[in-house]
Amino acid sequence: QVQLVESGGGLVQAGDSLRLSCAASGRTFSSARMGWFRQAPGKERELVARITSGGTTNYADSVKGRFTIFRDNAKNTLYLQMSSLKPEDTAVYYCAWGATRGQGTQVTVSS
Repeated sequence: QVQLVESGGGLVQAGDSLRLSCAASGRTFSSARMGWFRQAPGKERELVARITSGGTTNYADSVKGRFTIFRDNAKNTLYLQMSSLKPEDTAVYYCAWGATRGQGTQVTVSS
């Protein structure tokens, strides 16, 4: 059974950086395609970034050039490095592995 636990969220100011982590357990992490989603109040969940088992990445247009998704297969951990944060990045961020997602971590960016 897959379990995902996100961490690293917090309250920051516009322009700051944060790194989110997602610790995975239960299955072979290295062969999984993983993703980060976010959901802001009153908005639909959106895909922020994803990474294949081979390391190919893609990003939402709204975060290109500012966010980087990467993984450490030795640690079974997925990361999202976020830079130049904007107030519109405020949301609960979730990592996902197939149909499984974690409990989420809150990111709040003040202007």
